[in-house]
Parts: sequence; structure tokens; C-alpha cells
Amino acid sequence: MPVRPSLDPAVADVRRAVRAALETSRPASVVVALSGGPDSLALAAAVAFEAPKLGIAATAVTIDHRLQEGSADAADRAAAAARALGLDAVVVAVQVGAEGGPEASARHARYAALSAAARERGADAVLLGHTLDDQAETVLLGLARGSGASSLMGMAPERTDESGLWMRPLLGVRRATTVAACAAEGLDPWHDPHNSEPRFSRVRVRERVLPVLETELGPGIAEALARTAEQLREDAEAFAEMIDETIEDIVEHAEAGISVSAAALAANPAALRQRIIRLIVSSEFGESLTRSQTLDVARLATDWAGQGPIDLPGCSARRIGGRIVFAATGHGAASA
Repeated sequence: MPVRPSLDPAVADVRRAVRAALETSRPASVVVALSGGPDSLALAAAVAFEAPKLGIAATAVTIDHRLQEGSADAADRAAAAARALGLDAVVVAVQVGAEGGPEASARHARYAALSAAARERGADAVLLGHTLDDQAETVLLGLARGSGASSLMGMAPERTDESGLWMRPLLGVRRATTVAACAAEGLDPWHDPHNSEPRFSRVRVRERVLPVLETELGPGIAEALARTAEQLREDAEAFAEMIDETIEDIVEHAEAGISVSAAALAANPAALRQRIIRLIVSSEFGESLTRSQTLDVARLATDWAGQGPIDLPGCSARRIGGRIVFAATGHGAASA
């Protein structure tokens, strides 16, 4: 009997991660976001192998941001590589705006195009090629910006929003593994020049900060950061359940916005109290609060001394009797 060649360990690791994600969610059809880089190309190859066995239709979608000379050719090569793997493939060109910086603008345009492509094809989910290294970089950037637990949670393996389901099957896989998987399968990934430009903060974290941490503190830093993100997501899920149980009892709609019982808010632990405040402002007015703004509002409940209204993004908060009233900017509230 002929001996079958052994499967390369890197290929096996990527396929195993993709199979686990697909078996858990069981989408009928998926879109694979394919830039042509090693992470997304290894993801596409694994999907091409695993999806047919599960009866899942898959299409690779490559976004041409048109930010670099030759981007159309790079996108066409990525689509051709996907077709060679047995996937349907399309290229979508987008117009990147100027708001929020080049990284944020490109990301917004890319996600909007991927969401539209998924809707057009009736896909249940979009698969993204973020790896454990991307997760570690995200956590470090969130830590440096002091943006709280929501940033330190990093990226979720699955996230559902108004656009649909977003899946990241490779969050437990190292970038070196995807590079090795591409090499083992004879795939020639495209290397985006932007991924080596130090003007981008993520590139500096990848090429300077993480290597220094690994050198000075020992190996395993990326894995430790990814574990931190996972633990914080578990905490956030628990807090979300507690908020849902609490908020119905203490929040009421007001004429110009929404109000919350000051006494009930003060009775909650600080972490829960502050999350409730941030959730109220986010859900009612579509704005995010800084930590100092959140604490200012919390003091209306815990350290009330007659202080006046607090101006917040998109709204204001003031103490009226036993309640804190959040009103949209431009709507006054009478004193009690």
C-alpha cells in the first residue's frame, strides 16, 4: 500500500482552526475576505478544503482600495489564486475617504464592501484572516491609548452586527504559521507595502514593540496578550448580562432623552455603574464617553453636591431630584 505523504503541521493547524469555526456556526454560505497576503491566503486555502466537506458555499472577495500603484493587478492575482484553489472569486474596487486617517478610512470602506458583497451573494458570514499576532497588536495599542477594557478585549472570534456575522477563525493561529502554510501549499502571497511602513502605529508595534517585549521579557508575549483579551471578553459578557438585568429597573424614558435612578445607580459597584452610564449614552445618543466624562456623570449619583449639568458628546447629564436625566444637546431640562 502506498504511503500517503504527511500533512504539513502548519497547513493542519490552519485547517483545524477553520473547521472548528465552521462547524460551530454552520453557515450555509460564506464570503472570505482575501487581500492576497499570507494570512488571508492561508485562510482561503483552508476554507476551500474544509467548506465543501461541510456543504458550505464559499466565495473569495478581494477589495481593491486603489491606494497604491498596481493595486488592481494585486487584487486580480489574489482572485486568480482563489480560483486556483477552487473558490469562486470577485474583486470589488472601493473609494477610500479621508476622514479618520488612512487606516480607519480604508477599514471602513473595506468592511462596507465586504458586507455588501455578502448580502449580494446571500452569504451568512464574512470570514476575516486576523491572527493571534493581530490580536496581540490590538491589545497593545488599546493599552497604550488607555481606552479601557473594551479595547483590551481585542477582536472577537465571532461578532454579529447590523451587517451580519463576522468570523475570525485564525485568532488562535500565529502569523508564522500562516506563512508556513502558504509555503507548504505552494502559494505565493502578496506582501502589502503598507504593512512595513513605520508611519502606521500597528506596524511599529509589530516590528519594534513586540520584538523588544519578547527579547526583554521572554517568549510567549503575544499568546499572553491574546489570553488577556479572551479573559476580558468573558468579563464583558458577564457584565452585559448584569447590565441587561439591572437597566430595566432603573432607567426610564424622559421627554428629551432618558433618565436613571441616582440611588440605584449609586448602589451598583463602580465597574457596573460606569458601564451603565456608557451604555446609556452610546445606545441613546450614539456617542462614546471618555473615562473622565463617565466619572463626572457617576458623581451626580455618588457625590451629589448640587453641581450643574455636565456637557457630554451629543447630550448633557444633570441631576433632577432623585434621577439623572440625559438629554440630547439643545434640549433643556427644568430644575426640580
